[in-house]
Amino acid sequence: MNENITVSRDGGIVTVVLDRPAKLNALTHAMWQALGDAIRTLSADDGIRCIVLRGAGEKAFSPGNDIAEFATARSNKAQAIEYGRAMHETAAALEACPHPLVAQIHGICVGGGLEIAALCDLRICGTGSRFGVPIKNLGLVMAYSEIGSLISLAGEAVAMEILLEGRVFEAKEAFEKGLVTRVVPDDQVEKEARETAQRIADGAPLVARWHKKFARRLRDPKPLSAAEYDEGFACFGTEDFQIGYKAFLAKAKPAFKGK
Repeated sequence: MNENITVSRDGGIVTVVLDRPAKLNALTHAMWQALGDAIRTLSADDGIRCIVLRGAGEKAFSPGNDIAEFATARSNKAQAIEYGRAMHETAAALEACPHPLVAQIHGICVGGGLEIAALCDLRICGTGSRFGVPIKNLGLVMAYSEIGSLISLAGEAVAMEILLEGRVFEAKEAFEKGLVTRVVPDDQVEKEARETAQRIADGAPLVARWHKKFARRLRDPKPLSAAEYDEGFACFGTEDFQIGYKAFLAKAKPAFKGK
């Protein structure tokens, strides 16, 4: 594990940290690789109920890729293809992660940082957070596999506005554009993200995974197969369904098992 990607666990909630605060959590090639490795490992752990993804400190989630690394690791097309492979494999890991992902956003969240946040299921930020993708000023484009998450989240028109203008804008505008789920006072971001993760963790984990799977599948206009249609009722055969409805009738808190 790269020292700039740290993972901690509290019960069913895992926190993954982009841990390079001296550089505002700017991403390196090695960090992209390590983040992808961490997400793939966590995805295989059925005991996890929710993953919180954040940057170290409260100044930034991430400003994107470390430009200082470009001269040695991304200075030509061949290097960029290799660098891009690490980014795209990590994006694919985030997209495929079966567990709910909550982005805890403090401060700056631009470029590659916004790409990562966009791949989470929920995004909670502070009023002082800033967003944008000002890569036009570097002569860079978002590749196909990168731009897709932004379009999926905010729509093509908003994505084009963000990319063509390259502005960095405030949390209020980010919320209005659909880029973030919730905006809270800066000193409440961690608390709100934790409480959100706990609400998710308290629910039936199989249900959360099914909801993620169904939402992804519905992006494809192809008609559902008979097996896919039937899967929408598979929850009725789980132990968690028995636990859930019986707890409701008994006015008790359910203790789901993920079975």
